[in-house]
Amino acid sequence: MTTTETAPAVAPPAAAPRRRRSTSTARGERPLRLVVVTTIIVAILTLVAWPIVAALLGSLHDWNPLNDTYQWVGLANYRRLFADPVFWTSSVNTVVFMTGAIVGRVVLGLALAYAVHSRLTRTKTLFRTLFYLPTVTPLVAVAYVWRLMYNPQFGAVNSFLGLDVNWLYDSRFALPAVMVMTIWKDFGFAVILYLAGLYALPADVLEAADVDGAGAWARFRRVIWPMLRPTTLFVVVTSIIGYLQAFVQVFVLTAGGPGDATSLISYLIYQEAFENYNFGYASAAAFVLFVGTAVLTMLWYRAQTGPLRGKAH
Repeated sequence: MTTTETAPAVAPPAAAPRRRRSTSTARGERPLRLVVVTTIIVAILTLVAWPIVAALLGSLHDWNPLNDTYQWVGLANYRRLFADPVFWTSSVNTVVFMTGAIVGRVVLGLALAYAVHSRLTRTKTLFRTLFYLPTVTPLVAVAYVWRLMYNPQFGAVNSFLGLDVNWLYDSRFALPAVMVMTIWKDFGFAVILYLAGLYALPADVLEAADVDGAGAWARFRRVIWPMLRPTTLFVVVTSIIGYLQAFVQVFVLTAGGPGDATSLISYLIYQEAFENYNFGYASAAAFVLFVGTAVLTMLWYRAQTGPLRGKAH
């Protein structure tokens, strides 16, 4: 009689309990998400969309809040605007001011950032702080200080340069004087951005340029400057938006004078709206400025990103 041994049955491993997805947290987050999204949408509609629509509608009316006038005139304000020589003078001044301020900001900001980033410069934190201080200083305070510095009798500018120039009341020098003050006020922001871009450059690419025997200028022109294109794009785009709407420096320094030598579109809008109470005409100028800002920003963005997209594809 033979006996057969049977192996004990091995129970299958117990299935790991499924982790139930906690729905309480998701349910708790839904009201918060709804509140945040609703707040953002309401803020955009109130602070962005409605002012644009109000300006567009106001530009189509003869609008004077003093005598409670709001009468439909169609495109009459635009026809008057484009036939106004003061508007065209202000437009040319705005373009010249914007171009000069952007070039000065980019060149000075990049040069100083490159100098601070250099191995030869010590106390980098001190220089970064000094360069950024004008940026955080209120623009009104800076404008009043520069107004004293430009004074022809006791101003520091004439004393330092040994000149006798009435900077703010001579049509030849008034707009460049405003541009110089604006560049001094804003170049620190460009310095910080370019410094961030320089510190983010890949070290292996720079070392490869040194190994290939590239000189300082060739290294900057062929390696560093192309890789800083995104930073330059950001600086220029934000400068276009800001300088097309520049107002405070002109209001404090020159009040648009002498004559119309420093009148910018934003100052023309202020004069028509809050001095002449011609809100319809001012709204037309504001809407033209809005469209011009959007078009210039888009064109510059396309011009800078188009080659990069082509290379990527």
